[in-house]
Amino acid sequence: MRAVAPPPRSGLAALYPGADLADAYAIALPATASGDVEALARAVFGRPPPWFNGLMAVRDAAMARFGVKTARRLRRAGPAATDGRFIDFFRIRDRTDTELVVGEDDRHLDFRASVMLCPQPDGGRDLVATTVVHCHNRLGRSYLAVILPFHRLIVRGNLRRAAQAGWPAARITSGCAP
Repeated sequence: MRAVAPPPRSGLAALYPGADLADAYAIALPATASGDVEALARAVFGRPPPWFNGLMAVRDAAMARFGVKTARRLRRAGPAATDGRFIDFFRIRDRTDTELVVGEDDRHLDFRASVMLCPQPDGGRDLVATTVVHCHNRLGRSYLAVILPFHRLIVRGNLRRAAQAGWPAARITSGCAP
């Protein structure tokens, strides 16, 4: 896994200018990994490190006093949402064949994260996780300054855990009747 420039062909590219945070990390996918970007995104976002939920509880307790949306509130709202499109507490905002974007807008900042399949010159594929944040006020900038070191650990940890657990496998069809 390695830090990379945010992909210029990402659906998030229009958000890069003026962002308070725009970063990306890439990991090579094995040839057997699925090309289903939603399955890959679920592998990345759906298996956070064990300490993540504890960290989110602390974050929620601190930020709820400022009227900021909490992960707990977002998790409860997910099944009730009209589109029902969530991965954990991340609302799915957009999906193409090669990229899935999640995110949330709040009073202190707007957050987007993308998982994107990127072909490599050697014929392999990378999965690139990109994050973009735009802060609206001092609360957003303060919040970002506090969580930034954790953000990097979480993104890298999520990619590493997904790889160690095994990426969803590609479906192979032969065209033959069963």
